[in-house]
Amino acid sequence: MPSSTPSHEEILANFRKELYDEEILHDGDTIGTDDAVLLRFLRARTFDLVQAKKMFRECQEWRKTVEGVGIDELYKQMDPFDYPEREAVFECWPMWFHKTDKRGRPINIQNLGSLDLTKLYKGCTPERHWTSVLVNAESLVREVIPAAVRVSGKPIGQSLVIVDIKGFGFSKFWQMKNLAQQSFKVSQDYYPETMGQLVVINAPTSFTAIWNVVKMWLSKETIAKVDIVGTDYEEKLLGMVDRANLPRLLGGECTCEEAGGCHLSGAGPWLE
Repeated sequence: MPSSTPSHEEILANFRKELYDEEILHDGDTIGTDDAVLLRFLRARTFDLVQAKKMFRECQEWRKTVEGVGIDELYKQMDPFDYPEREAVFECWPMWFHKTDKRGRPINIQNLGSLDLTKLYKGCTPERHWTSVLVNAESLVREVIPAAVRVSGKPIGQSLVIVDIKGFGFSKFWQMKNLAQQSFKVSQDYYPETMGQLVVINAPTSFTAIWNVVKMWLSKETIAKVDIVGTDYEEKLLGMVDRANLPRLLGGECTCEEAGGCHLSGAGPWLE
């Protein structure tokens, strides 16, 4: 007796048809129209067609209205790889893409120990900084992942995120708490299923209390992708990233000396 439960392929086909029929999705929309994009929303809602469609509709509305101009206009206004405040941002809240891991996934590296919003906002307005966060998120799906797919020749829909919290304590956490919460919301609601794995390194024992707060902002699916390790992280990272692709400061060999350091290089196929 055949199963009455539709397959994922059937759900995807119905999802696509309903999005177009209800004019939620149109050819040429910058959110993307291929199967990989639609599957991200379906996986985020465990292939519940109704909930995935609601999520997609809300995402499209956000893309049109965010910051009063929409994400396409923001992306025209600020190149995430080259904008005037970029060096100041990277000095005070380092957050950067750097090459790919052994599976071909783009690597996103963040160093929260260097966080200093007071210093940052002397050279960059909070509004410009938030715009940089948004266009950075958009660049992952618009440029970074497609470039990784092109080079690897295989489907890649997610990134590896490495967060170094050496020197990060409660004072810095309270500085960035609201921004971090907003960033997680943007990622989960409007760029679902783009994080394949999150590795937090150099975590002190005191991080447990911070993590208990952060977990309240995350879905259980996101929490399941998080690994927290202490100072003995090199073996874990080198199990996922070739030594030549991992910055020296994380135990690899890469320095990107010609660009002033890995954090400023943006090195990866997305720049080719």
